[in-house]
Amino acid sequence: MGKHSRPGPNQPSRAEPHIDADDPLAAFEKWRRAPMDVYRRHRPLHGGGSHLRSDEARALEEWDGFSYVPVGTAPDLPAAQAWVGELAEDTA
Repeated sequence: MGKHSRPGPNQPSRAEPHIDADDPLAAFEKWRRAPMDVYRRHRPLHGGGSHLRSDEARALEEWDGFSYVPVGTAPDLPAAQAWVGELAEDTA
């Protein structure tokens, strides 16, 4: 095992669930998963780090199975973080 073989404490597990033998496309489903299992994310509209200028607007993006697509904007960083957290609360 290499030095970087496992995710760190701040990274979600990349363990794959058992592949269903009855589903012929089950082996390909992992390719449609979002990178690092992040299905929603926010980005500053004018570039820069996401933690800087928390009072500026953010672009909201959602994973559609192939890429991130824009779905709206948030007026500031706390609103964007709340939107990202809504999906986590719904799946819990």
